[in-house]
Amino acid sequence: MELHPDTTTNAGQLLAAASGGERRRGDRIFSNLAVAAGVTILLLLAGVAVFLLIEALPAVTADAAQLPEGKTLVDYIAPLAFGTVLAASIAVLLAVPLAIAVALFISHIAPRRIVLALGFMVDLLAAIPSIVYGLWGIFVLGPAAVPVLEWLEAKLGFLPFFAGPASSTGRTMLVAGLVLTVMILPIVSAVAREVFSQAPRKLQEGALALGATRWEMIRMTVLPFGKSSIISGAMLGLGRALGETMAVTIILSVSGVVTFNLISQSNPSTIAANIALDFPESSGLAVNTLIASGLVLFAITLVTNLAARAIIARQNIQ
Repeated sequence: MELHPDTTTNAGQLLAAASGGERRRGDRIFSNLAVAAGVTILLLLAGVAVFLLIEALPAVTADAAQLPEGKTLVDYIAPLAFGTVLAASIAVLLAVPLAIAVALFISHIAPRRIVLALGFMVDLLAAIPSIVYGLWGIFVLGPAAVPVLEWLEAKLGFLPFFAGPASSTGRTMLVAGLVLTVMILPIVSAVAREVFSQAPRKLQEGALALGATRWEMIRMTVLPFGKSSIISGAMLGLGRALGETMAVTIILSVSGVVTFNLISQSNPSTIAANIALDFPESSGLAVNTLIASGLVLFAITLVTNLAARAIIARQNIQ
């Protein structure tokens, strides 16, 4: 039995229309799910912000005599915000160069037979609980750092960062920053490593063919290609450092001062650590004050991420 040409053509058109309709339906479902996910994230973010604003309002409008320690809200939160930014800044300044070096070593220098094992070991650092890092910092890194702190005081004591007197226990802002460095290292390294490994192979081979050394090839092709990923990884690490609680709580010997001295016994606290320490015993307006400090931490994190997105967008345009 022969099929009429028109019948065959119509069948093909119907099949194509059916498959096209299925694809369009799948596209609509995927698009709707993506929009719903994005809107959900925005609603959650707005919900957190509204909750913090509502709960912080009583502390904002209260008299200083009613707040903890009889301080104004600004005087109470400012040292905590200072300590938060200081600890996170130390961590980022130390972790980002080290993470870039680790990522480049794994992606371009290390022998292939150890790349997977080495990458797994670095990523494993992110799986260690923060309280374990805190215990390691107070019992191992802190005592081991005491001779270094004393040397910094003796040799670089003219700088405000190392003015001393050096702590005899190692419970200092510098040690806390070093622990945070180790904690955010795998995050920054993982982001940078994935992008470095995707650098165009032809550009790398072309640079080497033109006589560039391996470092010159990395500097001219790999690093420019991964510039935005470095910024993204650094901001992710900064967000982790800003919100870290248990490790900083365990390590720091808090005195509530505002100081750039990184090696003394007197240290500013961080917002997250202060909330963890005071919240169980707080009630009434003291809870609202702690939530107000949490609102400040929320704002710091939000501004940091918005600034990072602006920098990345500018880099992509260039």
